[in-house]
Amino acid sequence: MTKTKPPSSTEQQLQKIALDHLFIETLETRHSDRLDFHDVSVWGIKSALEAAFEAGRKAATSVPQQD
Repeated sequence: MTKTKPPSSTEQQLQKIALDHLFIETLETRHSDRLDFHDVSVWGIKSALEAAFEAGRKAATSVPQQD
């Protein structure tokens, strides 16, 4: 039996951005063109990139910096 590890926080954020902004239900490869390739609007891509940038900015400011 193969155990699957739970998704990391980063993976969860990426999944949420894909769903919320690009309307893509999963980022898992499903080996089907119909399921793995999506038509996405440029405004959806822009929105997803902005959300990813903001998530990275928040993550960077929440980590204590080392001197």
